[in-house]
Amino acid sequence: MSAKNSKYTLFSRENIVQILGLVFSFVVLHAIFTLHIRPRAEAVTITQQVLREQDGGREGYVPERNIYIILKNYEQESCFILLSWAMIIIIYKLYLVYNEKRIMGETFVDIEKGERIIPQEALSHCKHLQSRFKNRPDFVGKLLPTVVLTALHRFHSTHSIQDVSQAVREISESEADRLDSDLSLVRYIAWAIPSVGFIGTVRGIGEALAQADQAIRGNIQGVTTSLGLAFNSTFVALVLSIILMYFIHLLQSRQESLIFDVEEYCREKLIAVMKIPYQEETEVTFT
Repeated sequence: MSAKNSKYTLFSRENIVQILGLVFSFVVLHAIFTLHIRPRAEAVTITQQVLREQDGGREGYVPERNIYIILKNYEQESCFILLSWAMIIIIYKLYLVYNEKRIMGETFVDIEKGERIIPQEALSHCKHLQSRFKNRPDFVGKLLPTVVLTALHRFHSTHSIQDVSQAVREISESEADRLDSDLSLVRYIAWAIPSVGFIGTVRGIGEALAQADQAIRGNIQGVTTSLGLAFNSTFVALVLSIILMYFIHLLQSRQESLIFDVEEYCREKLIAVMKIPYQEETEVTFT
């Protein structure tokens, strides 16, 4: 999850996941709506018409609300496609966070209990880690190994524990900003879902107004059907938006926890075992 230029190329893994997620969501959900939901909604509508006729066409007849009737329109289908697309992206990002946290139990700096890392030895530890990472492909591109290597390099070059701490903080903040920026598409989808629902509302109300003359003559079936589209699309969009916002919050909390765990790991298992020799401290004090 480190910021690598290859991550932002057209054929990067994340872009491929986004494109395939959209294609998969559209194909699968469109097939479900076309082959199952709309035929069932049509069958339910016919059944309700028969029951209305058997009831003698009285105005008191109220058809039962049916899930297929609520979901049948194209606006609801679009909302489900957007939700599925966003969920695929979120699941992929949660998988990345899981892979990052999975290596938290690794020991990156092999030192004995009570031993300390001095600036002169930091480079040898760094080289040892680099050679170790060549045999562990699962470490490539991960945040924690990158932060550990950077901290060791900084300690060797600056001989300052404070600079190491600052470097860890800067990398963590940069990664947090990048993770937040990567959620822009998911946030856009979370905004688009209720917007699509409102489009259905406007379309339904427009169709209802266009049939107002029939309602004046006593035929209100067309108006009620159009108003059903208006309210059903808004209802479905708002419910799906609430569901999506929960998973966005869940993903953000996992990502923030990852950044916190990386900083905590570096403080407890790296910075805490660093030490500047007394001679260098004396030289810095007199300087």
